[in-house]
Amino acid sequence: MAKEDRGFASMDRAKQREIASKGGKAAHQKGTAHEWTSEEARDAGRKGGIASHRRRREQMGGNPGVETRDTYAETPAQTADMPEEPVE
Repeated sequence: MAKEDRGFASMDRAKQREIASKGGKAAHQKGTAHEWTSEEARDAGRKGGIASHRRRREQMGGNPGVETRDTYAETPAQTADMPEEPVE
């Protein structure tokens, strides 16, 4: 058996979902499943958004070390009181 023919990642997506679903249901029944608080979910979403924007900026050729206006906000209303250039 070849190495790439083993394990969870080599299964088709439907089989992976079936197995993962069973694990999630079992964890909830056992009482050990993690349930997000609204604060945890908010923090996770914020961190994901920051990482996503950073990756997008890097892919577009931006300098990852330089913070731009879009680092902090996306809409003109949110950027109205922000300086044009980053403050160092």
